[in-house]
Amino acid sequence: MFDAVLIANRGEIAIRIARACRELGVRSVAVYSDADRDAPHVRAADEAHRLGPTPAAESYLDVSKVLDVAKHAGVDAIHPGYGFLAENGGFARAVVDAGLTFIGPPGDAIDSMGDKLSARAVATTAGVPVVPGTTDPVDDPERAVAFGETHGYPVAVKAMFGGGGRGMKVARSADQLREALEAAQREAQAAFGRAECYLERYLDRPRHVEIQVLADLDGSTIHLGERDCSLQRRHQKLVEEAPAPGLAPEVREAMGDAAILVAKEMGYTNAGTCEFLLDEDGATFYFLEMNTRLQVEHPVTELVTGIDLAQQQLRIAAGDGMDLHQSDVELRGHAIEVRINAEDPGQNFVPTPGHIERLTPPLGPWVRFDTGAESDYTVPRDYDSMIGKLIVWAADRDGARARMRRALDELEIAGIPTTVPFHRMAMAHEQFAAGDHCTASVEREWDLTELAPQLPPDAGDEPSGPSREVTVEVAGRRLDVRVFGELAAGGAASGANAPARRTRRAGERRGASAAATEDLVAPMQGTIVTYSVEEGATVAAGDTVVVLEAMKMENTIAAHRPGVVTSVPHEPGATVESGSVLARIEDA
Repeated sequence: MFDAVLIANRGEIAIRIARACRELGVRSVAVYSDADRDAPHVRAADEAHRLGPTPAAESYLDVSKVLDVAKHAGVDAIHPGYGFLAENGGFARAVVDAGLTFIGPPGDAIDSMGDKLSARAVATTAGVPVVPGTTDPVDDPERAVAFGETHGYPVAVKAMFGGGGRGMKVARSADQLREALEAAQREAQAAFGRAECYLERYLDRPRHVEIQVLADLDGSTIHLGERDCSLQRRHQKLVEEAPAPGLAPEVREAMGDAAILVAKEMGYTNAGTCEFLLDEDGATFYFLEMNTRLQVEHPVTELVTGIDLAQQQLRIAAGDGMDLHQSDVELRGHAIEVRINAEDPGQNFVPTPGHIERLTPPLGPWVRFDTGAESDYTVPRDYDSMIGKLIVWAADRDGARARMRRALDELEIAGIPTTVPFHRMAMAHEQFAAGDHCTASVEREWDLTELAPQLPPDAGDEPSGPSREVTVEVAGRRLDVRVFGELAAGGAASGANAPARRTRRAGERRGASAAATEDLVAPMQGTIVTYSVEEGATVAAGDTVVVLEAMKMENTIAAHRPGVVTSVPHEPGATVESGSVLARIEDA
C-alpha cells in the first residue's frame, strides 16, 4: 500500500478519499485554492498545501502546480477525485511520467472515453448498441438540421469532451437545433476548453441506468450492479438509487455484461461507470458513455454491496488487486442519494452561492451525509454548486423513501436556498414512488409551482435591530419565538447582540414577492454570456432575454413582464452581482 497520497480535488470527495486513506494507514495530502483556505477538506487530510489563486485554471486545473506539491509532499500517488483533472488523460500520463501512481485508469483509456465519439466507437467494436448519431464533430448548423430531418426530432447536441450534462442541449425543431448547436458549443468551450459537439437521436422518455465496474491490474473485471439516475434537471442528476426500480433480472445481467465488454475492450483498470439509456419498453438499452473515475453517486452502490469503492481504488492502484469475484457481489436492500446543491428549485434551479449560517446533518440508523461544507461556511461561486450528498439505506425502496423523508426533515441548512424542498417533494411524488419517472420527468412532467422561490435570510419584512430567541410554552407545546426591540434587549443571558438562532427547516422560505418594476434583475452572481434581445425589441413574459453563467452552468433569464426592451446595460463577459439590473422592460 502507498505511504502517502495527494488528493487533487476539493470538497466532499476530497474528504471521502482522505477518510479511506486514514482507514488504510495512508498519509493524505490535501491541496487548496485561496477560496478554500479554511475549507473542511483542508482539515480532513493529514497535511495541506496551497495550489494558487481561486480560479480553477490557476489552482486545481494547473497540472504543474499539482505535481510540484506532490513532489514537495513526498507522496507515492495522486487521486484525482471527480471533476477538475479526473478525466484528463494528459494529467494521468504526467503523473506516471513524474514517477508517481495515478489512482485511476491509464491515460489512453481516459482519452478513449473522454472523446464521446471515440467512446461510441469502442462500444460498437465491443458489440454494445449505441444511440444513432454522428460519427464526427458537427459545427455546421445546416448539417445539423439535415441530421434532424433524417433521424427525426428531438435531437441532442452533446459536447464531445463534456460530462455532467454541461454542453448538452435538446432541440425539437430545426430553429431550435441551430440555437442549440451554438449554445452547446459555447458552453462546452467554457466548461471543458473544447467546443466540438456531435449529434444523437434524443430518446423522449428514457431512464438513465449505469453500471459500476471494477478492474484490477491482472485483468479481472467485475460489475457491482446498477444505479438509476433518471431524476435530472438540465441533464444533471438530482437523485440516484440502487438498484434500479423495476429492472428485470435479465436486463440487469445484460447491462452488466455490456459494461464489462466495454471495459475490457479499452483495457480499463480501476473504478469506472458505464452509462446507458433504457428505452420505455424497459428492455432496450443503449451505451451512452463511460465515466473513467469515481462517480458522485458511488455511495448508493457501497450501501447495497458493502464494498468500499474508494478503498478498492487505492488497493487496485497499489497492485494489491480487488480480492473480489463476480460471485461475491450481492445486492442487499435499497439505497437512495439526493444531491444537496446551492440552487433554488423555485427559480428553475438557479445557483445560489453564499454563506451557510448553520448546517446540522441528520442522524439515525443507515443515514450518511457526505459534505465539504459546515456551519459558517461560504459556498464559493467559482466551483460546483454541490453542498453535500444525503444517502440512506433500507431493506426495500419504500423504506428508503420513508427514511430519506425523515432525514430531509432533520437536515438543517440555514442561510442560502438549497434543493432540499425539491427532494422532499420528490420522495413523496406518486410518479417517483411508482418508479415510473424518466430523465425528462422533472422538467416536462412534474408541476414544480408549489416550490416557491426561497429568499436570502436577510430578505422579507421582519423588524431590524437586536433580536434574540426565546422558548415559550403554549398549551403544553414548546415553541421557539424571536423577539425584537425592548424584549430582545433585556433579560437574556446571551445578551441583546447575540446572533439569533434560526429554527427554519432547510430550504424553507419567508415569502417571496413578484417583480414590481420594469427592471429585470440577476437572480444570482454570474457572468453575462450573451443577450438574446437588443434594445427596442418587443418581448413577452417568459421570453429569454439574457444567458448568465454561474457555477459552471448557463442559466437563461427570462423576461418578467411583457413590453419593450429599452436598456441592455452590460456587454458579454461582464460580471454582475445578484440583484444587478440586466435589462429594462417598459410598457409597449
